[in-house]
Amino acid sequence: MSNFELAIWSFPVLLMLVFLRAPIALAMIAVGVGGTYLVIGSPMMTLNQLKTLTYGTFSNYSFSIIPLFLLMGQFATLSGMSTSLFKAAESFLGHRRGGVAMSAVGACAGFGAICGSSLATAATMGQVALPELRRYGYPDSLSTGALAAGGTLGILIPPSVILVIYAILAEQNIAKLFVAAFIPGILAAIGYMIAISIWVRVRANAAGVSPRMPWGQRLVMLGKVWPVIVIFGAVVGGIYGGIFTPTEAAAVGAAGTFLVALFSGEMSWPRLSESILTTASASGMIFLIILGAGIYNNFLSLTQLPQDASAWVGAQGFSPWFVLTIVLIMYLLFGCVMDSLSMVLLTVPIIFPIMSALDFGMSAGDFGLWFGILVLIVVEVGLITPPVGMNLFIINSIAKTTPISETYRGALPFVVTDIIRVVFLAAFPAITLWLVWLIDAL
Repeated sequence: MSNFELAIWSFPVLLMLVFLRAPIALAMIAVGVGGTYLVIGSPMMTLNQLKTLTYGTFSNYSFSIIPLFLLMGQFATLSGMSTSLFKAAESFLGHRRGGVAMSAVGACAGFGAICGSSLATAATMGQVALPELRRYGYPDSLSTGALAAGGTLGILIPPSVILVIYAILAEQNIAKLFVAAFIPGILAAIGYMIAISIWVRVRANAAGVSPRMPWGQRLVMLGKVWPVIVIFGAVVGGIYGGIFTPTEAAAVGAAGTFLVALFSGEMSWPRLSESILTTASASGMIFLIILGAGIYNNFLSLTQLPQDASAWVGAQGFSPWFVLTIVLIMYLLFGCVMDSLSMVLLTVPIIFPIMSALDFGMSAGDFGLWFGILVLIVVEVGLITPPVGMNLFIINSIAKTTPISETYRGALPFVVTDIIRVVFLAAFPAITLWLVWLIDAL
């Protein structure tokens, strides 16, 4: 069997292990180590490759940003920011038809701006907003679907852990990627609100409304979310303004959310200990997946699969837009059976060189940003797509009396809005890149 055939056969073997419920990190390590041994043919050289790869992966200073952003999300959860964001959004939108669900989406967008994790955003906002949605008579399908979809904003609105990982893998500027994600993230929140508006109009009496608040009370509620604005501005503004490196900005964000949690009275030694242990556990899981993906991708590099695939695609004369469509559909299908982090780590080192060789009429830097945002949006769709939409399971675990089938059904309108957004952003790259161009021009 040739090296190329060995690489091709490794994909079904890897998927089979995943379907057999092997942890994705261990599955990638097993296939990567086995494949490397078959290519090299020497146990000692294989072990030497693993030693070098492990050191090279974890000596990358940029990865230190991950536990800091995770810790920032833990402190943000303790600080009560989620409740303040929801109450502020509800004061402006709650009196409208479908407004309480729209408020939940808006609060998810705000919380995602200081959390960086879709799962944490979904879990935290689910606990805050679900009781209110039920109190106003929202059906379980709409309530859980809206919260699961709103939680996905944590993956796109910066700072985001997966944005950072994509930037490292594709060698892109983290600050520019954060800025490029901002408008698509806002469009996602608007799209979800439109879906809610259509739902409550198609199904009459599907939801109640809260009393209209006077403007004075709205401004009081808005004033309570100032820590979110300050922390978001310090992290993203500090990075792009050259004041902090991304890692320093993550440390500033973690310190800021810690102080907010401390002064809110929610921080205690047991909670601080729990936050640190939870961050360490999540970081360990992510780093093990990063190592697994590195070992597997190193095996694929030894087989020359990425280079051969790039040359083959270029020789076929396919339209770049046709290839992009196929790649995005592939990501959408993979998202139904694989978690978002594993999918990015596994595919970006293979797919990005292939796509970079195609001519989309833009600079390499602009393409890297635009393509990354498209990939992350499709990955985001995977979080609410059955059967392995992680956000669906998170919300369903909170709404214990809601059948998972109801949550699946409630997520479908939001999946449709996501697909429309992907088509729109793919057709008009300037929407994603405009803010980056504007800031570069200043």
